[in-house]
Amino acid sequence: MTPEHLAHVRRQLESFAAEMFAPLTRRDQRAKGLTYLRGLLLDGRRKSMQPMAERLGIDHQGLQQFLTSSTWDLTRVRRHLATRAIDTIAPEAWVIDDTGFPKDGIASPGVARQYSGTLGKVGNCQIGVSVHAVTDAASCPLNWRLFLPPSWDPEQAPDEIAAEQITARRTRCAIPADQGHRPKWQLAVEMLDELAAWGLVPPLVVADAAYGDNARLRAALAERGLHYVVQVKGAVTAHHATDEPDPVTYSGRGRPPRPHRYPNRPISLREHVLAAGRQTAITVTWRTGSKGAMTSQFVILPVRVAGRRPHPAGDGTLPVNVLIAQWPAGETEPIKYWLTDLPADTPPATLIALAKIRWRIEHDYRELKTGLGLDHFEGRSWIGWHRHVTLVTAAHLFCTELRLHDPKAAA
Repeated sequence: MTPEHLAHVRRQLESFAAEMFAPLTRRDQRAKGLTYLRGLLLDGRRKSMQPMAERLGIDHQGLQQFLTSSTWDLTRVRRHLATRAIDTIAPEAWVIDDTGFPKDGIASPGVARQYSGTLGKVGNCQIGVSVHAVTDAASCPLNWRLFLPPSWDPEQAPDEIAAEQITARRTRCAIPADQGHRPKWQLAVEMLDELAAWGLVPPLVVADAAYGDNARLRAALAERGLHYVVQVKGAVTAHHATDEPDPVTYSGRGRPPRPHRYPNRPISLREHVLAAGRQTAITVTWRTGSKGAMTSQFVILPVRVAGRRPHPAGDGTLPVNVLIAQWPAGETEPIKYWLTDLPADTPPATLIALAKIRWRIEHDYRELKTGLGLDHFEGRSWIGWHRHVTLVTAAHLFCTELRLHDPKAAA
């Protein structure tokens, strides 16, 4: 925003900040929160503390203290943000995703040479895992976690010397002792649990194959009674929906046999779709984009997902999921696959629209990074990173509200 634009929406911003920072008990902290939001919203190439302070005409040390050493409660602010985002957006789904934060050095918490979808390759970066509320019209992050690779966890160190070095790095970044290496899918589940503790439950969960391909994530969602539509790879195995397990007898000695032994070996999702044939594909239009109707061909089949960690129903059988395979005309085989536990009679257009709704998150990340400075934080503290992404989320929600409720003010 230009200074003139920001002045035009000053009252809306002050009202928004007053609600979001109400959990902050000290007046000076609430004032700093509003100042930081103004810095993020003002036009400028960099949204790190010193450039923002220069544009605002203040000492950057005040912003630095607010982010890294002040005592305000991050969790309570996130709860206010998430609750307001849900009320504002009325989401059709929550999306699990992650994004990379490229770094030059090695001192920032969680930085390592690791794969980043943002970079499209292995690079020196941090990875932030996020949960977003989403519709086709709007979206906003609800929660964040910073991923710690094994190289940041002394419990993962190959020897005592390496463990001591990792501990020294963690101490410099003030990483809490209870924060170690956990897989990204587990961080996502922890965020869902935290949001549930705040009284916020998703209508359903959507994720790309980096998460959906993980049977433990799908099992965790099922255990929590959360419906999902997740992308998977065609190599995931499944039984035919009509397959039934063999009856199992138990002599009473030794370990009881697994109750879901199926007589036929499972085959890959790709094989299921190829066996069904191209002639079973239906044409579905799931939304209208900027270039017109978005239409493709899909094969939709019921299957019983197998794999190494199947999630059996109470009677020991594998539950029936719906397999969605996108098989455009002219392609020799499907190009994408999804699994969902939504009812089999869910309309195909609804299934496809939900499977494809992740497009909105890429829009989120672009605005969060290019417009609001999500990846501009230059500090080296654990709490500083989490506070920065939380305040950027607040700025993003404010912009989203302007677009939804006052388009002229958002222009």
